[in-house]
Amino acid sequence: MTHQEIRQKFLDYFVSHDHTMVPSSPLVPPPTDESVLLTTAGMQQFRSYLMGEADALETFGNLRLTSIQKCFRTSDVEEVGDESHHTFFEMLGNFSVGDYFKDLAIPLAWNFLVGELKLDPKRMFVSVFAGEPGIPRDSEAIEIWQKEVPGIEIREQGREDNFWGPPGGKAGPCGPSSEIYYILDNGKEVELWNLVFMEYLKNEDGKFTKLKQQNIDTGMGLERLALILQKKDNVFETDLFAPLMETLHQLAHLVERKNDLKPKQLRSLRIIADHLRAAVFLAGDGVTPLNVGRGYVLRRILRRAILHGRLLGIEGYFLLEPARKVVEMYGEIYPELAKKDKEIQAVIEGEEQKFSRSLAQGLKVMEKMGEKIDAFVLYDTYGFPLELTQELAKSRGLKIDKADFQRKLEEQKARARAAAKKREGEDELIAPQHTAAHLLNAALRVILGPQIHQAGQHLEVDKFRHDFTFDRKLTDGELKQISQLINEKIKEELPVKRMITTFEEARKLGAEAQFAEKYAQVKEISLYHIGDDPKSAFSKELCGGPHVTNTSRLGRFEIIKEEAAGSGVRRIYGRAVPVQND
Repeated sequence: MTHQEIRQKFLDYFVSHDHTMVPSSPLVPPPTDESVLLTTAGMQQFRSYLMGEADALETFGNLRLTSIQKCFRTSDVEEVGDESHHTFFEMLGNFSVGDYFKDLAIPLAWNFLVGELKLDPKRMFVSVFAGEPGIPRDSEAIEIWQKEVPGIEIREQGREDNFWGPPGGKAGPCGPSSEIYYILDNGKEVELWNLVFMEYLKNEDGKFTKLKQQNIDTGMGLERLALILQKKDNVFETDLFAPLMETLHQLAHLVERKNDLKPKQLRSLRIIADHLRAAVFLAGDGVTPLNVGRGYVLRRILRRAILHGRLLGIEGYFLLEPARKVVEMYGEIYPELAKKDKEIQAVIEGEEQKFSRSLAQGLKVMEKMGEKIDAFVLYDTYGFPLELTQELAKSRGLKIDKADFQRKLEEQKARARAAAKKREGEDELIAPQHTAAHLLNAALRVILGPQIHQAGQHLEVDKFRHDFTFDRKLTDGELKQISQLINEKIKEELPVKRMITTFEEARKLGAEAQFAEKYAQVKEISLYHIGDDPKSAFSKELCGGPHVTNTSRLGRFEIIKEEAAGSGVRRIYGRAVPVQND
């Protein structure tokens, strides 16, 4: 059964059981969801409905939903290369928002596996929550399993294995889970499908009470299911990877030896295949290589793929051909990949060219370092992520002094903070340029699209520099539109107001935040909005200021120039020419 057939069979099955099919959301969560850096599970796009914050019936016309979700988990990057770990994967899921519960969720899952896919029930067993002080044993799930599948092996496990949530760990909806396991030919037991029964509310005092709205959230990895149905030894042999692996064998001149590869060669091939597939999907959803946030995730996996290409003896630039193969394999299922093929190629090519130039130099410098490898020099001068240096050192039987790396990194940050402090006296003088930069950030999102995000900024008394994520040069027409829109907002004499709020409230308002991870840890934050009402304001950003009190104080705005600031990042130099105080 091909992966296309598996997808179709899954969706058809749940649609036939009155579920509405919902397309995958992007890997990049919307600005209103700062709970994760990248989409990690099928339930992510339904989180507000499952939490009771939004109405599924109003949005989807149904309380029963099903999807195949693009997912990315950064925690597995270092493990990639074996037979089971991946960064990017697809999750099959069905969801009930206050409709059915365990009595239907369990038979729906079992009947799909055994009735539709014809999996051998003798090769499967299930786990359920054993209970602990304050949370009872899931006797209901046990009874349903025994009724639906008489004689099935049921393993009772603790909270670590069979209890979900609450998100953040403190308070909120949560519940026990039941996992369906499959035993492979080699005897290995793999978790196939996780059924989460969201039935409790954990209160601030740590006590659990029953939820009024009980939900179902399930997830099953497509890669693992394909491995079982296609009877392969590992996921890289399934049709989700096989054409890509064939391309990599050819590039590494290993076609004739692919059945007799050394473990290190096999590991490198798998790392490149996994990371490149993931990179194509990240770039397809608008992520560009940066040194922070999700941009750093993309940069890290691309650079790791490039390094392992060199370890396989692949010379020169090589990522574009396998990247095109990924688009060819998945473009029909995810049309955005085919639609953004050129942009994806530009992102990958730009990062490969940038890193390849410094990789050879960095490796030579690392060789000269001998047994005492300075990870900070390789990071700061040659762009080696710490994890990459650790991996190279490990292959030579060496260890990296992480404490030394962190100390030097903190010293560098301290120097940057000291430089920033020198500019504190200029704060009020730069206020007009700061407000103009906020207007520019908002105007870019209006003219170019909501995928635009700030990637850096530098303010001076008479001008400013604004970096933002975008993959091409702006046209003269676009630059003119941006300037006109900003000057319109200046003429509208909009008030610039500051409000103290929580990160959660700011998130609901759709506020922009360059350092979202930092703000999320603070109880009270400062939000500036340009326009009277923060809900409908033209611009709203988490920011410490300073700003002018009204856009009329900016006088007029002009763009000085626009240029590239790196792969996938553009830079605009602009200035406000403020009116003088009387």
